[in-house]
Amino acid sequence: MLLNQPSSPAQNGADAPAGDDVVIDVTTRSFMKDVVEESRTRPVLVDFWAPWCGPCKQLTPIIEKVVREAKGKVRLAKMNTDEHPAVAQQLGIQSLPTVYAFVNGQPVDGFMGAQPETQVKALVDRLVAGAGGADDMAEVVASGEAALTEGDLVGAAEIFAAVLAEEPANLKAIAGLARTQLSAGNAEQARATLALAPETAANDGAIAAVRAAIELEEAASALGDVKELEAKVAANPLDHQARFDLAVALAAHDKREEAVDELLAIVRKDRNWNDDGARKQLVQFFEAWGPTDEHTIAGRRRLSSILFA
Repeated sequence: MLLNQPSSPAQNGADAPAGDDVVIDVTTRSFMKDVVEESRTRPVLVDFWAPWCGPCKQLTPIIEKVVREAKGKVRLAKMNTDEHPAVAQQLGIQSLPTVYAFVNGQPVDGFMGAQPETQVKALVDRLVAGAGGADDMAEVVASGEAALTEGDLVGAAEIFAAVLAEEPANLKAIAGLARTQLSAGNAEQARATLALAPETAANDGAIAAVRAAIELEEAASALGDVKELEAKVAANPLDHQARFDLAVALAAHDKREEAVDELLAIVRKDRNWNDDGARKQLVQFFEAWGPTDEHTIAGRRRLSSILFA
């Protein structure tokens, strides 16, 4: 255990100031109570820094922001190693900033050097996922989905993986990780991840949406260049197969409104073409995009206006 022999107040200074329970300053004397003992209740990040350290000044506001956004589920303890070097020496810290995460009295994770907010958040989310209950896990999954929406594929993958390490059957995390892998261009890996879901979850909305997205991606990969398909449609507007292929290709390139336009054009011209194939493909689009996507909502409304006119 760290600091078996407590140092005297005269050597190490006063205890960390009271008041803020989430972000605190910690001393050698208060380390056992504020970090080691506290980590048995919730994860504690220790930010080892020094006043002369430029990267420390970059990291501190980032890590404070992320920890505060965790709303008390994680504590940040900041240790000035110039004033309190003992703990850093015991841990063998040789460069600053260094951040260690303590859980159940032991350092379990961390990083060295200034990191972007996404990486700090990924660490905090892993800690919350490992320590939290159902509500906390839902928040972690939501943060993974937010990272995916923002295009942070690495951060999203780390968050979803952390959830699955604690809850292997978490369907939203399975779907999130699969969608992240698909966004990274790895459809096979996404399929393998979906296989982690129990058979009883085959009709789960999130799982079904990713499966539909994978099928769209694979179908589009065999269709060729979008411009070539557009040229075929321009040359023969009644070539429904070319228009259908163009819609799938457009959807794969995230041109959702244009994809819906092409399929609706087929439905207007010939509802029965290819055994109602255009309408069925629209339904698959809507399933892949999810019920709250703006193009799903608008597309369903436009399709209904045609079918029930």
